[in-house]
Amino acid sequence: MSAWVPGGTLASSIEITAATVQRGDVIQLGGRTCRVGDLFQLPRGAKQLVFESGELLTMHARTRFVAVRMPRRR
Repeated sequence: MSAWVPGGTLASSIEITAATVQRGDVIQLGGRTCRVGDLFQLPRGAKQLVFESGELLTMHARTRFVAVRMPRRR
């Protein structure tokens, strides 16, 4: 699903895993919107996500979330 957001940018909802998560992805957790600020590779395919709010989340190799991703500017 794609939707227009303020500024005329097209955002899309996608399913992400530890292998596909990127900086800037927006994930809704417990009713809160969290933007991935940084991420670190962990053993066994897991990643530790650092949100812009400073909170941490460990995403295991089989964890799946729906996120909103903005297209990269060229």
